[in-house]
Amino acid sequence: MGLCSRFGCTACEDRFAIIEAAYSEQHRRYHTAAHLQECLELLDRVGGPAERRHEIELAIWLHDVVYVPWRSDNEERSAAMAVRWLGACDADPQAADRVRRLILATKHVEPPRDHDEALLQDIDLGVLGAPPERYDEYEAQIRGEYRRLPSFVFRSRRSRILRSFLARETIYRTPWFLEHREAPARRNLTRALERLEGSRRV
Repeated sequence: MGLCSRFGCTACEDRFAIIEAAYSEQHRRYHTAAHLQECLELLDRVGGPAERRHEIELAIWLHDVVYVPWRSDNEERSAAMAVRWLGACDADPQAADRVRRLILATKHVEPPRDHDEALLQDIDLGVLGAPPERYDEYEAQIRGEYRRLPSFVFRSRRSRILRSFLARETIYRTPWFLEHREAPARRNLTRALERLEGSRRV
C-alpha cells in the first residue's frame, strides 16, 4: 500500500488482511468496508485543504478496526492498535500520536483541536447528510448492530444521540459539509426522531 510507505512501513499485506477481516465481522452492519469506502470517497472529494492527508486516510482505515457495539472503548482500542502498528514500523512518534488523536476524535465527544480532526469528524458523520434513502438504510444498519437491545431501550438511546446532534449549533464544522450536508442532515435527523418517538408512543 502506498499509504504505508508514507509512514516508513513495508510489507503491509498482513496488516491489510487484519483490517479486511475486522470490517467483515458478522456482527457489523454499518461499520463495514462500505463505511470505509464512503469515508475515503468523501476524503477524496473534500480533503484538499487537509494539513496531513495521509494521516487522515490512515485514521479512516483504522478508526473502527475494533468495533463491538456494546463497548464504549472501541476508539481507544482502535487507536492503540494504530500506535502499535506504527511503532513496529519505527514511524515518527509524533505522526503516530496524531493518528491516535484523529481516531479518538471519531468518538465525537470533544470538539476538534485542529482542522484535520474537524475534517475527519465531518467525514465520519457524512452519512447524516446523505440522501434520505441512504440515511434510512444507515438507521436500519445501526439497529441491526444493536439487535440485542429491546426496541424500547434502543429507541430511547438512539433518540438521545440524534437529539445531541441536533442540539449543536452546527452538526458539521468544515466548509464543504456545512454547505452541502448540514441542512440535509438536520432533515434526516428530525425525520428519524419523529419515527423513533412516534413508535415509542404506540
